[in-house]
Amino acid sequence: MSKTYMANKDTIERKWFVVDADGEILGRLATEVAGILRGKHKPGFTPHVDCGDYVIIVNAEKVALTGKKLKDKIYYRHSGYSSGLKKRNAAEMLARQPEKVLEMAIRGMLPKNKLGAAMYRKLYVYAGPDHPHQAQKPEELKVRR
Repeated sequence: MSKTYMANKDTIERKWFVVDADGEILGRLATEVAGILRGKHKPGFTPHVDCGDYVIIVNAEKVALTGKKLKDKIYYRHSGYSSGLKKRNAAEMLARQPEKVLEMAIRGMLPKNKLGAAMYRKLYVYAGPDHPHQAQKPEELKVRR
């Protein structure tokens, strides 16, 4: 009889990946990155353990949206005060905070608990082509289309 493998924090080996978002479609990129942050690409994936890898996304300002989403997709936030609802469409968000668009898409695909928060902390998004993580020697990751 074989035993079921369960990963734990002592047996996990983490890697660093860098993804270029230039010309990539937002949702397709987000699903790939969320899977890597969770660790679903590893043979020893364990759902209740954070066994994912670190991901660096560069060129977030050049991510693409299909159809009419640039003007139709709305991002909401609330100040906490009455009548404090603020909204921006995707074009405004990409112009002002391009990192936030990717972060929100990826965060929505992670678990909604402490485990998901730990996975989200391994994500680094930058609007331009440069990042300060050269010392970690990240590997280039190609997103499947």
